[in-house]
Amino acid sequence: MATTPTREVARRVFASEFNDASYTFKESDDDRAPVYVLLPTGQRANRVFLVGTLTETEDVGEDSEYWQGRVVDPNGDTFFMYAGQYQPDAASMLRELEPPAYVAVVGKPRTYETDEGDVNVSVRPESISEVDEATRDRWVVETAERTLERIRRFTDADPEGPDVDEYVGMAHEEYGDDVAPYRQSVVGALESMEDAAEASAD
Repeated sequence: MATTPTREVARRVFASEFNDASYTFKESDDDRAPVYVLLPTGQRANRVFLVGTLTETEDVGEDSEYWQGRVVDPNGDTFFMYAGQYQPDAASMLRELEPPAYVAVVGKPRTYETDEGDVNVSVRPESISEVDEATRDRWVVETAERTLERIRRFTDADPEGPDVDEYVGMAHEEYGDDVAPYRQSVVGALESMEDAAEASAD
């Protein structure tokens, strides 16, 4: 009996860390092996789950529709996503949605190198759905918790030690040791929710 491949867990991540995740790798030589991005806090991600404000959509295709969407997280950082003929459901959502709107997106990270040699990271969406503010707030809290867990594991590890998690070790090697910006993303996201709650209570 053929086994169906299990789908990878979709990682929750804020945009600042996602956009820094420029290192990609495969774990086997098989052509169809999944491609992972390495998050700077030391976790591999083949799929991501994000919720934020869709601020802009644009058809950037030349010969056929190819939609770009910008999704902003509570820190004001942007996820870029692109959907074309091979992601018809996501493309039609980007065609039909009227920004600004809260959206939940599950998709695969994609990296590409610019002419200047920088690596840009974007999302190829598998699904996009419109959600409410409460769903966005729940995502912020859960993403903050997951990010802090990754930071804790990263900072507690001895990168030279025999027991270091292989992805934590890789992240130390590829990105260095400074995870303070991602802790700041957590703080900023939670503070922005508190500010919004206070403003609506006034």
